[in-house]
Amino acid sequence: MSTLATASTVEDGLSRGGKPKWLRVKLPNGKNYRDLRTLVDKYELNTICQSGSCPNMGECWGEGTATFMILGNTCTRSCGFCGVKTGRPGAVDWAEPEKVARSIHLMKIKHAVLTSVDRDDLPDMGSILWAETINAVRRISPGTTMESLIPDFQGITKHLDRMLEVAPEVISHNMETVKRLTREVRIQAKYERSLDVLKYLKDNGQRRTKTGIMLGLGETLDEVYEAIEDVRNAGVDVITLGQYLQPSKRHLPVKRFITPEEFNQLGEFAKSLGFIHVESSPLVRSSYHAEKHIH
Repeated sequence: MSTLATASTVEDGLSRGGKPKWLRVKLPNGKNYRDLRTLVDKYELNTICQSGSCPNMGECWGEGTATFMILGNTCTRSCGFCGVKTGRPGAVDWAEPEKVARSIHLMKIKHAVLTSVDRDDLPDMGSILWAETINAVRRISPGTTMESLIPDFQGITKHLDRMLEVAPEVISHNMETVKRLTREVRIQAKYERSLDVLKYLKDNGQRRTKTGIMLGLGETLDEVYEAIEDVRNAGVDVITLGQYLQPSKRHLPVKRFITPEEFNQLGEFAKSLGFIHVESSPLVRSSYHAEKHIH
């Protein structure tokens, strides 16, 4: 079985404490970035760009786009890769759908990405507020198309049905990693359950489905190929492949910095399987260039 790195390569790369040149990003700046930051602060919105420490925040916000995170900024799960705060979430803010929708309207966003923390503490897993947010955006900003990056809702189909009923243009659910590492990386999630969620959405009429996988957590190349094939067999239309970056010392360490050439190789393999759209490079995140994934 092929590996993405040798042990010596990993140790050498981590001992220097640096990142390869292809992972360098510009600091956030510019008028569009400042304007968007002002709106986010004014309306007390949560964005995964901030909570997830996304390396593309400067680029995306500079272009006037952002991924909004609903249902608060505290997750009920404690995944080893994720920079979002974990703990006991506060009460649901039922005014949030209107706040998010009005902000999208003010920002004149043509394609909005919505995501959320996991809310396993709620009887509906947050699916009702999800549906209300999508409906609010449609009402207040009817020209805006949407991608909804959802949790697994514990695989409960009545919650997934709420998403199908409001029918955002894209429904995304991230696999995050390969099968062998799922228990370590995602803890409370299950590889097969995530595949079932994606397949259920597609089998029940969702026009476009999407998923994302991080690399650099210790997976082998063969395992990545297998995961790509698994999600394609589940009917997924769009896949994103990007480098895992450790949010803090408390999180899982980077085992390997995957080279741009390897990302190109994996991307070409995904295209050969018939995905409608593939994003595969070190700085790719699931919502990166999301406006392209709808067309």
